[in-house]
Amino acid sequence: MLKKLSATFIYYDAAMTTAKRLEHFGETVFATWSRIAVENNAINLGQGFPDFDAPEFVKEAAIQAIRDGENQYSRSAGHPLLAHAIADTFEFPVDAMEEVTVSCGSTESIANVIFGIVNPGDEVIVIEPFYDSYLACLSMAEATPKIVTLHSPDFTLNEAELRAAFSNKTKMIIVNSPHNPTGRVFTHEELSLIAELAIKYDVIVLSDEVYDKLVLTGTHTPIATLPEMYERTITLRSLGKVFSVTGWKIGWAVAPPKFTTAIRCSHQFTTFCAATPLQVAAATALRAPDSYFIDYANEYRKRRDTLVDGLRSVGFQVHSPEGTYFVLADHSPFGFDDDISFCLHLAKKCRVVGIPPSAFYHQSKEGASFIRFAFCKGLETLKMAVERLQAIG
Repeated sequence: MLKKLSATFIYYDAAMTTAKRLEHFGETVFATWSRIAVENNAINLGQGFPDFDAPEFVKEAAIQAIRDGENQYSRSAGHPLLAHAIADTFEFPVDAMEEVTVSCGSTESIANVIFGIVNPGDEVIVIEPFYDSYLACLSMAEATPKIVTLHSPDFTLNEAELRAAFSNKTKMIIVNSPHNPTGRVFTHEELSLIAELAIKYDVIVLSDEVYDKLVLTGTHTPIATLPEMYERTITLRSLGKVFSVTGWKIGWAVAPPKFTTAIRCSHQFTTFCAATPLQVAAATALRAPDSYFIDYANEYRKRRDTLVDGLRSVGFQVHSPEGTYFVLADHSPFGFDDDISFCLHLAKKCRVVGIPPSAFYHQSKEGASFIRFAFCKGLETLKMAVERLQAIG
């Protein structure tokens, strides 16, 4: 059965076939707008995947792993080569065999943590705007989300609102820094406030740090390194963003054994293990020299500045991101009612696609005045996008 949600979009009625816990989520916003990009022959600055290839040494490592026979199931919790590489390159001591769990991307890690630890009725604090997987997983776990909003234009944490979200019912808080989609890198003071409240209410912190190597301004502090926080923190990271291999889907969770047991219990019944040759290649990638990561950040600063300067020249109001490869641009000067109608206008008239960030909000409507662009593209692609946006009026 079809149902019409707007004058533009028609979807199959999920209620006819989909479980109630998921029926109101529909298709992920990333799939929707990537499809719209193809339909309009548009430059896709929506979904966060590079339009350039991975480093040769990473690709060669995967090819060699296949040739070396690394083609069967790995140890469920992660190939030992990768587990040790993760432990050896972390900011604090990690037991590779007891505290590292490799998954099919960080998105699976999010699910594993929530399904393995959160019970029906548990309250989980989520900071909006958020990665859309958070609420879907909490819904499947029958948990209760408590939303705290990062208010524009600076997207800093409001201390009073954060304190009000904590209670004796709080089981977990999900923290994402560097933050998608705002580009914020939480300050030491903000993280210390979260830590204070987590300790006070005995709350687990799920720290999503997949953009830890994409800090363009400021410094990223892993919250697990703060006093008394290691024993209550689960840290998530991944390979795809850092080495331009988003399709490999290699992520990992680092956590004390008491949490690792629960994470692995879920992981073994979802995917069991990530792709073995890609895990082996990931171990090689993580041991890249420091110069690789320095050059990586420098190249992304150029991409950020190219897009931010270009968007401002067109007429957007832009808060330059401190981290990640996303920018939120305020489209208010152009007179559109909401982010969806504006994104459709860009796709059709300018042939440039961004993401309407209202999909990343649950309680606030602030996302309606923004559009999220991804700058994980070549400089020429970004320049061409800015040229096309000149036709925005």
